[in-house]
Parts: sequence; C-alpha cells; structure tokens
Amino acid sequence: MSLLHNLFIIILCLHILSAESQDPAASSCNDNTKANTTTSRNIDTLLPKLVSGTIQNGFIATSNGGVHGLAQCRGDVSSSDCASCIQSAAKEIRALCPSQSDARIWYDYCFLRYSTDGFFGEVDVSGVYLINTQNVTDPEAFNKKLASLMDDITKEAVRSSSRGLGRGKRDISDFVRLYALVQCVRDLSEINCAQCLAIALSNFPTVCGDRRGCRVLYSSCYVRYELYPFFFPLDSQESLDSRLGEKYERVISHVKN
Repeated sequence: MSLLHNLFIIILCLHILSAESQDPAASSCNDNTKANTTTSRNIDTLLPKLVSGTIQNGFIATSNGGVHGLAQCRGDVSSSDCASCIQSAAKEIRALCPSQSDARIWYDYCFLRYSTDGFFGEVDVSGVYLINTQNVTDPEAFNKKLASLMDDITKEAVRSSSRGLGRGKRDISDFVRLYALVQCVRDLSEINCAQCLAIALSNFPTVCGDRRGCRVLYSSCYVRYELYPFFFPLDSQESLDSRLGEKYERVISHVKN
C-alpha cells in the first residue's frame, strides 16, 4: 500500500473522528430535579473543577456544596482532545439543562454528569443506545467474532492496570475488520465495572442485534463496536469505505429519576 494512500486514510480518519467528537452524542436533563439559586451556584462552581481535574488526570469525581460531579475522557484520546471535549461538555450541559440539578452529557470522547444525589461507585445503566441503521450480511459469523472480541476486551478493562479501558479488533473476512472499545468510569470497582459491561453486552441481541455498529452510552460504562476504525491509535491500513454514508438512530434507555 502506497505512502500516499496511507496518508489519505489517516487524514480521512482524523476528519471523521473530529466530526464525531464535536457534538454531543446524547444528553439527559432530569426534569424532576429543579436547581434553586444556591444549587445552581454550586453547579457553576463545580464545573470548572471537573474540567481542570479531567484535563489533568483524565478523570475526576468530586463534590461542591452538596452537588456531586464526575467527568472522564475516553482512555485512548489525546490530552488535547480530552481538554477540548470536556470544556465543550461543561459549557453545553448548562445550556441544555439550565435549571436541573441532575444532568449528564455524552460525547464520543468524554462524559460529564452532576447530581445532588450521591452516585460515586454505583453501577448506573441509565443512558442511550446509538445503533447503525444497516445490518451485517452474515450475522452468524459476525456475532461469533463480536462475542469473542467483547469477551477479550472486557477482561482487559476490568484489570486494575487498564483503568477501565479495553479495545481491540478482529478480522471478519479478508476485507472486513471489526473494531470495539469498552470503558468504565474510574470510580467503579473491578466487580462493578464487570457488572456494568455485562449488562450492556446482555442487551446487545435485542438492541444492537446484527447491526453494523452500536454504541451503548451508560452513566457508568461505554461500549462501542464498528466496522471502521474509531479509536486511537488509528489503523491506517483499514479502508474507510464502510464508514461513508452510514446512518445511526438513537434508542433511549431509561434515565433514572
């Protein structure tokens, strides 16, 4: 494969990944929670702490005046992408949820939430599914490869040294490669991380069944697979023809009130 072709693939990958990271994938504003003036002020004070802590460490869970907040970047993204994402998340969540004291926002590169209820260390599987509108051509072969890959990267994610992150790829055929990534929020124990990922994967047959791509955006963990490279480091050998023109639909899971 020529150097020029490799360069083209890398540029196209960066363009697609940049486009995916710019806008929220999903958000949730709990309308049953209304922030009074004091709580709203505490949220405004908390958000810069979440931003600075995430930029510094990739993760933070902290509280301010009875408001609990958590923010985390995806473990494979660069520090500059992390910083850009979490700054956008902190700004956007207040615009989307100006009067609620329980809110969360998901990007492909980061996640941020706050609430007056304590949630640190708990498994929370409220959230959203994003599913590709197209099905794979050979479901039986695809699902076997997907199950094997998810099993491997889940085992990787629950190891303490992995900080909740697992990723990998499998060849489906000579021309098709499957990519997958899982991540837990870092306040979860290894057991709770495994539980969150197990719940996400158990819902695959009914939510993501036979689809070319799927994202599970829970409040405690993230699961994604695609038939194109989406995580870092980029796979410059893989064609992105399968990415172009693909469409996704959103399926709302329950959000805990």
